[in-house]
Amino acid sequence: MSDLTSPTPVLDVVIPVHNEQHTVAACVWRLHQHLVQTFPYPFRITVADNASTDSTVLVATGLVAELPGVAVVQLAEKGRGRALKAVWLTSDAPILAYMDVDLSTDLDALWPLVAPLMSGHSDLAIGSRLARGSRVVRGARREVISRAYNLILRGALGARFSDAQCGFKAIRADVAAELLPLVEDTTWFFDTELLVLAQRCGLRIHEVPVDWFDDPDSRVDAVATALDDLRGVRRVRRSLSSGALPVADIAARIGRGTPGGSTWQQLQRFAAVGVASTVVHLGLFAALTASDASAQGANLVALLVATVANTALNRRWTFGIQGGRGAARHQAQGLVVFGITWLMTAGALGLLHLVTTTPATSLQTAVVALATAASTVVRFVAMRSWMFRTPAAVEDGHETAAARHTEVTSRVA
Repeated sequence: MSDLTSPTPVLDVVIPVHNEQHTVAACVWRLHQHLVQTFPYPFRITVADNASTDSTVLVATGLVAELPGVAVVQLAEKGRGRALKAVWLTSDAPILAYMDVDLSTDLDALWPLVAPLMSGHSDLAIGSRLARGSRVVRGARREVISRAYNLILRGALGARFSDAQCGFKAIRADVAAELLPLVEDTTWFFDTELLVLAQRCGLRIHEVPVDWFDDPDSRVDAVATALDDLRGVRRVRRSLSSGALPVADIAARIGRGTPGGSTWQQLQRFAAVGVASTVVHLGLFAALTASDASAQGANLVALLVATVANTALNRRWTFGIQGGRGAARHQAQGLVVFGITWLMTAGALGLLHLVTTTPATSLQTAVVALATAASTVVRFVAMRSWMFRTPAAVEDGHETAAARHTEVTSRVA
């Protein structure tokens, strides 16, 4: 059973409400009972009122007197994101969570949600209605809107989490302190914006399959919310592209790796970019040699064009570096790598011409292709360890995670 007299709770569960006088008491009682029975550490339940005009605050205040570990925060303006940001940034708990007042998500998923954060394994955790093992009961219209929205996030923002909008999430307080000041949305897009920032900062997002039952009395306008979310997607995409969001700096401080993702993910993207730039290189080389340009000259021009495009694509897509800051330096470093690659391909062509003085265009193209393939490993290593390296994130990632684990475990003890 939780020690509810502790002044420093381990977990603070926020319930944002607006005009919920008829549902807030049942929600808090049920959640409180569940935490008393299943959560072995001090906790707090914070009812965050979003400018209610009914008796929600009065009911919630009564719960504070009845139940230990319950608090009420009043906000003068509406907005779920505004409420979460206000409470999370001032909470003294190391683990912060929230859930919708209708409790559509089965509470048995709460402990699996927060446990990875308490152990230091993850930085954020989300309940997912689309993950394997989840069980969802809701109408076809909401199902289609939800799946379409998450597909849009994957295409437009490169999201790798499966469910952005399930009202069942948790975050470490130190991570919240870094990310929340950058989150602009104060309504429903708040969740998506927070998750996209976390992913771009190289943080670990844990997903928990949930049992979820649609609330038939929900007052959320799914279509209007989706349209607002699309506008948020456009805004965040623009901010990431312009470099206005300092994701690389945050990744260097608290991330678990480079912003572009794991080595395997980077290799996959690097390979895709390599295929595209090789097609450009070889196509331009073949076209120039067919028009009577010298093989060495054609190779130099074609490789230079392909290298500039390759550096730009790998910078933005493979290694997750956004905006124009450092772009000129990266292109200059790319030209150094270009020089190495050109020497390898030029050397291969030189050897070919020693063997035969008039090689066919197809044979020359094949030799250049083989030499380019041989230089691919050199190019990837140079990009990862030199051009697009984030030293603090790569070298200190495990130490940072260990420090976060030590902090939480000390609070638990």
